[in-house]
Amino acid sequence: MPDLSDAAKRLLVGRPVRSERLGHTLLPKRIALPVFASDALSSVAYAPDEILLTLSLAGLASYTISPWVALAVVIVMLTVVASYRQTVRAYPSGGGDYEVATTNLGPRAGLTVASALQVDYVLTVAVSVSSGSHYLATVLPAARDHEAIIAIGLVALIALINLRGVRESGSGFAIPVYLFMAGMGVMALVGGIQWATGTLGTAESAQFDVLAEAGYEEGLMGLAGGFLVLRAFSSGAAALTGVEAISNGVPAFRKPKSKNAATTLLLLGLIGATMLMTVIGLARATGVRFVQDPHLQLAMNGQPVPEGYEQDPVIGQIAQTVFAGFPPMFYLVTAATGLILLLAANTAFNGFPTLASILSKDGYLPRQLYTRGDRLAFSNGIIILALAAIALIWVFDAEVTRLIQLYIVGVFVSFTLGQLGMIRHWNERLPSVVAAKERGAMKRSRAINAFGFALTALVLAVVLITKFTHGAWIAIGLMALLFAVMVFIRRHYQHVADELEIEDVAAARALPSRVHALVLVSKVHKPTMRALSYARATRPSTLQAITVAVDRDAAEQVRRDWDAAEVPLPLTVLDSPYRDLTRPVLEYVKSIRRESPRDLVVVYVPEYVVGHWWERVLHNQSALRLKSRLLYTPGVVMASVPWQLASSARSLVNPDDPGERLGDLPAPGMVRRGE
Repeated sequence: MPDLSDAAKRLLVGRPVRSERLGHTLLPKRIALPVFASDALSSVAYAPDEILLTLSLAGLASYTISPWVALAVVIVMLTVVASYRQTVRAYPSGGGDYEVATTNLGPRAGLTVASALQVDYVLTVAVSVSSGSHYLATVLPAARDHEAIIAIGLVALIALINLRGVRESGSGFAIPVYLFMAGMGVMALVGGIQWATGTLGTAESAQFDVLAEAGYEEGLMGLAGGFLVLRAFSSGAAALTGVEAISNGVPAFRKPKSKNAATTLLLLGLIGATMLMTVIGLARATGVRFVQDPHLQLAMNGQPVPEGYEQDPVIGQIAQTVFAGFPPMFYLVTAATGLILLLAANTAFNGFPTLASILSKDGYLPRQLYTRGDRLAFSNGIIILALAAIALIWVFDAEVTRLIQLYIVGVFVSFTLGQLGMIRHWNERLPSVVAAKERGAMKRSRAINAFGFALTALVLAVVLITKFTHGAWIAIGLMALLFAVMVFIRRHYQHVADELEIEDVAAARALPSRVHALVLVSKVHKPTMRALSYARATRPSTLQAITVAVDRDAAEQVRRDWDAAEVPLPLTVLDSPYRDLTRPVLEYVKSIRRESPRDLVVVYVPEYVVGHWWERVLHNQSALRLKSRLLYTPGVVMASVPWQLASSARSLVNPDDPGERLGDLPAPGMVRRGE
């Protein structure tokens, strides 16, 4: 069974990679861009949808301000990119906003950022893959109504690819990301030429009227209209998600790490801003309609559209219009868009495990998240992220509109606290710098971060006000819960460290007065003889062989076999009137401890090493029960003496040569014994 499971793991994940190969997994800019920027670039696919969807509540006339809403989002995006370029230069260790906030604002601020980012990474995977499954349904109508199951399967697939290593996942995902960029570029160029020459067609949905919902009959006028514009902006601000991933992933870049990360950030900002404005502009030019509930909000000649009407995403409608005379290009753009949405999850699969490793190192998360797996990826973090995202997709049935309401709260909490921390960072460093050129550079960086802080704080306030009742409270609750859990874990680790700290070195070095060795005998056979040999080899102060009379006839048989074997050691039989193996041994051990509290008692228990899963059920159950009780007894050591059954040899694999079983290799002493 172990052979089969190990073979399956190697087939899926690949062979282990040595630690010194870590440098070969570092990413050049051409690979780092698709790895870390796919999340932000994919936002172009659903941020325009959310802007138009929100504005549609006020009717068709509200679409006229969609370019201005998109422009506001672009301004915030470029500001955040400029701010993070300062962050990656000042803090290249990969801690990102968590490290910035912890160092400059204190542990509580750092934990707030960490909890916000972790929740946002999970939502990134859930939103991106759910949106990708809906784009897949655009190309393959058979996938409709099965988006949740498809999304869950895709999360599992992406997680598996990332378990194979960062370099492998980056190389595998680079082509689809560049394909998406090329497809969007061609669509923008062709659509722009068609618009300039007056040959640009209209989208299929342009024939519909958009009906305003109750309360928005006056369009965007009044308080309700202004609030709706803010809601549209906060939904469109989802385009900023993923920008922070580069600051957390600086260690994955090739040297010079900070410079390459800053360059990748700049490329990300320029490409993302251009794409967002292009999509919104073409959507406006082609008359795209995109609403929450087509049956209630779309009408033609005064009649609502049929209840079963399915609307395609915004980019799908634009591509269908621009490439009306060349359908293959429509399918290419739509498929590439669906792929980039799936790959956006890959950004989170790089950012979340790295952040979790840093938090684990600081004692805020379980230690298992700190180390890399055998493919040099943070395997445990990848698995936890996948499971959390799958749970969200299942609960929200892969509905992007519902999931996105939980989105971007966390990332703007991170943006705001990170920029505030950077301002304090520059304030603390400036007094110690004398060179005018260096001081000037620091002041420019501080000004950029100050503007970034003011803008992101404003956006955070807008997001909280406009999205709180629409689901943002769930994200805030998850952040608070995660914050409390991390505080609890940290306190636990600190409590254990304090408990284990050596206060009196002399007392800690003191040896026990005597060592009493007890060998548990169930039968007189090879495992018992080996246990006796091991116990004698330790030269204890006293050595006793004990057996428990669970069955009197069996106990007598053990005594007769013992005498027949002429073992030079008396056998002590412990009475067990209630046919319990564990209690008599515990009472006997405690009696020794009561007589000499400073003495150490070592209990040697023979155990079978088996090769099949079903053999584990048939053997060692009594030893496991005894172990579980002795572990809680002070001054007692439980020593398992293994005896390898023949079946165990087939499960042992030579780590230096996976094709060779250790059971086939000569064991120490075999040659000497003539075996």
